Amino acid sequence: MHHKYFKIYKPYGYLSQFVNHQNKRRNKKLLSDLFDLPNNIMAVGRLDEKSEGLLLLTTDGKFSEYIRSPKIEKEYHVMVDGEITQETVNKLKDGVEISVDGKPYKTQHCKAEILNNTSHIHDRFVRDERHGKTSWLSITITEGKFRQVRKMTAKVGFPTLRLVRVRIGNYTLSDMQPAEIIQFNKE
Repeated sequence: MHHKYFKIYKPYGYLSQFVNHQNKRRNKKLLSDLFDLPNNIMAVGRLDEKSEGLLLLTTDGKFSEYIRSPKIEKEYHVMVDGEITQETVNKLKDGVEISVDGKPYKTQHCKAEILNNTSHIHDRFVRDERHGKTSWLSITITEGKFRQVRKMTAKVGFPTLRLVRVRIGNYTLSDMQPAEIIQFNKE
């Protein structure tokens, strides 16, 4: 069977799914509103409705399983509320305790650093500067618990205002624009 592989820039405000089976989410925007893709396509992992950035799509279940495994790094560029310090970034690197399925969970060590240049990130209004300073940081994880990065930044006192996934393994967002799709051949 010949599998298909795509990378997309999932825009803010869309669910990482193609079909809506839930009554309470009837008016939500889906990826099928943007792209006409094969029926057997699946998103590899997810980004929540308020997150944006790189999402891989495929018809290949083995590829999906491999990409979601802890062997593959996922890098996020995150705008947080406040002026973050290196000391706080070090706490994120060491792992913090968050809640997963209502139980305490200590995140694994991760890569984290303050970003000084965010010119590569598509500009989107989040809030007016008069509401306080913001900071950008890069967080790279290999696990993928539900809303993990948001929970991590909140735990250290810097709630996430914007979250953009820029890399999954060797696949990058590069200079893609929101709602852009690129078909690729598996490496």
